[in-house]
Formats: sequence, structure tokens, C-alpha cells
Amino acid sequence: MINKVILVGNVGADPEVRALEGGVKVARIRLATTERIYNRQTQETKEHTEWHNITLWRNLADVVDRYVRKGSQLYIEGSLRTREWTDKDGNRRFTTEIVANDMKMLGRRSDNASSSEYGNATSGYSAPTSGYGASSTSGYGASTSAGYGAASSGTPSMNASEIASSAGEDVDDLPF
Repeated sequence: MINKVILVGNVGADPEVRALEGGVKVARIRLATTERIYNRQTQETKEHTEWHNITLWRNLADVVDRYVRKGSQLYIEGSLRTREWTDKDGNRRFTTEIVANDMKMLGRRSDNASSSEYGNATSGYSAPTSGYGASSTSGYGASTSAGYGAASSGTPSMNASEIASSAGEDVDDLPF
């Protein structure tokens, strides 16, 4: 069985980040995805925006806490989870959310208020200049890639080993 969700969208509000009793971080964000539907008969384009509740744990929550703000464009990969609880009035309630196991920061930020922390107060996040990863390929297998979010692009970037070492964990112990 497969339970996989892939989304690319914009963050609707600043993330809610909490640390649980054991020190584990959890972050919640609301991600908007918009699809445009063209009606050939009326020659009109309609937009439909869907809002998704995303939950991120541990190191992903830490990255969200440091770098993600309202307006950030994200790639999220995860799985659907449905939770049940009883509210104050005794009613059974349900919610469906996406538990992320991978996240990539994309594009530009529409809100540059806090980008000065990252060394470039005017650009925010910058997209790769030529395709994903800004790689230039001169032939099959001859790729010279700076990697998405390389230091030269002004984008904060951490790979799995950097995230793990900043958290004091071994890379092999990460859940992704």
C-alpha cells in the first residue's frame, strides 16, 4: 500500500513551533496550493485554492523554525494521517493532515522582513539560475552542480548530515 503526498505551495501564516516534554520539536504550517482550471466553452480560467495542514517533526521542525515564514514557497513530501479527538463539549472530532518526511525550500519569499539574518537583506530566497540545483551539464554524467541552496545563491541550506550534526545525532538514526 502507498500513502504518499507531494505538494508545492505557499505558507499561509508563520509556522507554529513547539517543543514537547522530551525536547522534541514539532511544527505546524498551513500550505496553500492553487490550481487553475480553464473552461474551453466560456474561455474563462478559474482558480481553486486548497489549504493543507502540515506537521513536521524533529529536525524538519527546527529548519521550519529557523527559515520558513509566511509567503515561503515549499516542496513537501509526506503521508496522510487522520486523527480523532474529543472536544470540550464531548463531540468526536476528526482532522486529516500531512506528516512531512521531506521538505525543500523553493523560489523567492514574498516577505523579506527577516531575510537580513541570512546575509542578504534584499533578495530573500533565490531560485536556481538554470533548472533544479543550478547544475550545468556538459554531457551525460559530467555535471558540475553547486546544489540547490548553495552558499553562492544566498539561500540557507542544510543537508541531512549538517542537520543531524547540529542536533547531535548520527545521520543513520534519522527517520528519512
